[in-house]
Amino acid sequence: MKIIHTADWQLGKPFGRFDPGVRGALTEARFDAIDAIGRAAIEHGAGHVLVAGDIFDTEGPEDRTIVQAISRMERYPCRWWLLPGNHDFARNGGLWDRVRSRATASIVVLTEPTPVEIEAYCWLLPAPLTHRHNLNDPTDLFDTMETPGARLRIGLAHGSIRDFGSQGETKNQIAPDRARRSTLDYLALGDWHGVLRVDGRTWYAGTPETDRFQRDDPGQILLVELAPDSEPQVTPLRTGRFQWLIRSWTVHDDAAFRAESEDLLAGVDPPATLLQLSLAGITGLSDRIAILGALEDDLGHRLRYLDSRTDDLVGRPSGDDLAALAVEGMLGAAAHKLSGLIETGGTEGPLAKRALERLFVEYSREGKP
Repeated sequence: MKIIHTADWQLGKPFGRFDPGVRGALTEARFDAIDAIGRAAIEHGAGHVLVAGDIFDTEGPEDRTIVQAISRMERYPCRWWLLPGNHDFARNGGLWDRVRSRATASIVVLTEPTPVEIEAYCWLLPAPLTHRHNLNDPTDLFDTMETPGARLRIGLAHGSIRDFGSQGETKNQIAPDRARRSTLDYLALGDWHGVLRVDGRTWYAGTPETDRFQRDDPGQILLVELAPDSEPQVTPLRTGRFQWLIRSWTVHDDAAFRAESEDLLAGVDPPATLLQLSLAGITGLSDRIAILGALEDDLGHRLRYLDSRTDDLVGRPSGDDLAALAVEGMLGAAAHKLSGLIETGGTEGPLAKRALERLFVEYSREGKP
């Protein structure tokens, strides 16, 4: 038996920090990921897609978000099993009633902790969340769920097998040995946004479309091949369009920066790349100005999004820089004084650094060497 294990679609995520163009592209990519999942199910002969919570980013998404999700799923000849997570937990009269009212039989909402026989003697054991944070292990009920004649027992849950801190939910704790305790052939988990193997029978699928600066990997799903009395064969499959990268470069001149940029661009699809870049190093003022210009006018235009952090890139005037300013007597005197404050350090150093850079920039803008 083959299934697709996925989770954390976060449909309707607002991406409020981005401009409208980027925000629209990221929003649409999350819906496109459903199509990628459906195509993967067809290609690999998986009849069931198990979605381990947080299908929606909130418990009250817009109607368009619901309709888009349903219409995308219904394009594909497989069964979709949707589990409420902590972002879209189950409550009477809430989100999941709205989904049920629009969905066909190919989309099953698992709002009750009741075993379902999805194929002959193949049982799905769901642990839906009814609150954002549960104090108890939501999978405890697996121990007592009856599955008559079961050849396969598959658990589906959303929560943490450890404290993920700021990068995951700290509630809804799940026993890391739940598969063994509850004699599960496979435990499909959601909450952690990257693929994670807990043990041979317990996996997090991660999100199919990455949504934060946390890891280099694009979004993925898991193809799971199950057989009685055998450890599952689990294969990650890429579904994500965008990569969210974090890079830190130490550069000491414009040439070094451009070399780093070329290496980066050669290894990614720039229009599908979001980059959080931190620069550090000591350069001449003219090099720093060139680097900042390249960030804004070149690299930033090539990538889908660039968040550059340059406070640790220190621009100090070279002898040539000071010589250029010295031709204007008072400018030269001011440059030497500011340079001295920078070398001395202290509380006035950062302000002197910015003032000297501004002096050089304004002088350069006048077209002087």
